[in-house]
Amino acid sequence: MTESTEYMTQTPEAVTAETGAPEAETESELARARAAHSLAQQLEALLIVADEPLSAMALATATDRPVREVRAVLGDLVAEFDGEAAGGAEGAGSPRGFELREVAGGYRFYVRESLDPVVADFVQQQTPAKLSQAALETLAVVAYRQPISRGAIASIRAVNVDSVVRTLLARGLITEVGQDPETTATLYGTTEALLGHLGIGDVSELPPIAPLLDEPTEGFDE
Repeated sequence: MTESTEYMTQTPEAVTAETGAPEAETESELARARAAHSLAQQLEALLIVADEPLSAMALATATDRPVREVRAVLGDLVAEFDGEAAGGAEGAGSPRGFELREVAGGYRFYVRESLDPVVADFVQQQTPAKLSQAALETLAVVAYRQPISRGAIASIRAVNVDSVVRTLLARGLITEVGQDPETTATLYGTTEALLGHLGIGDVSELPPIAPLLDEPTEGFDE
């Protein structure tokens, strides 16, 4: 009997045991993690690493739980972080420094608005004033094309801009200004802080960009 014939005569269980071991091990590890942590803990872990709002459906898929159950736990988390007891019961505590908001059909952690001055002061003290070339280019795209999504910025610059956008957000130079009505992608715009750095009162005072661009016929023979 040849090696290939012998392989074909093995039972499906034997084939899975030999070829699917790594996948089975990964699934087993995932199952153990889900069993060892509550749904609330799993949702917190997913939300804390999210760059964009996550829908209840996406969270339900990630945790392998019913959407209705996920929505209920999300409601409890919102109340807990706001210093309210779940279900409106007595015994509310102090609000946390962050909050869980539902925006554009999804959920995401945000700094509590009342703490914005504290965060802004920290960022200004900890962050060097000089921006990288990549950050300056991304900032220029946002300034001239706002409101604009992260995907559109990446398309214009032809590179991944996730880390650069996070840097500009942390420095208070750009901010979220809404969601695209078709894709629900977060849209970004410039802040008053940037206008102050530039010494202008409105984005309409930005210099025309056309004279700064290369001539479209440059490099072509007449």
